[in-house]
Amino acid sequence: MSTSSHPVAHGHAGDHGSSHGSRAAYRAGSILSILLTAIPFLLVMTNVLPDRGIIAPIIFALGFIQIVVHVLCFLHLDTRSEGGWTLLAFLFTTIIVVLTIAGSIWVMYHLNANMMPMPGGPMDGSVH
Repeated sequence: MSTSSHPVAHGHAGDHGSSHGSRAAYRAGSILSILLTAIPFLLVMTNVLPDRGIIAPIIFALGFIQIVVHVLCFLHLDTRSEGGWTLLAFLFTTIIVVLTIAGSIWVMYHLNANMMPMPGGPMDGSVH
C-alpha cells in the first residue's frame, strides 16, 4: 500500500482550489496600501491643491484603488480561487452594498427635501 497517491502525502489536504499569495504580493499590497492612505492624508493636511472641490474625487478614486489592491493582494479573489465562486460572491455582495447605500442616500435626500420646515410655520421660531 503506497501513500504516495494520498493527497495528505503531497501536502494538498487543505487546498481546495484557493490561491495563496506570495511574500512579494503581500509586500506590494502593503506598500500600495500605505501609499494610498498617505496620499489623501497629505492632500488634505498640506493644502497642496488650491481647489478643494477636486480633493474629494481624488480621495474617492484612491479609496477605490485601495479596495482593489486589498481584494487582489490580501483576499486573493480572482477567477481561479474556488472556481470563481468567491469572486462571484464578492461581486454580488458589492452590488447589494452599493444598492443599499445608494437607496439610503436617495431616501434621506428626498426626506430632507420634502420635510423641510416652511417659513412662518410652527417650527420657524419666529413670533407673529
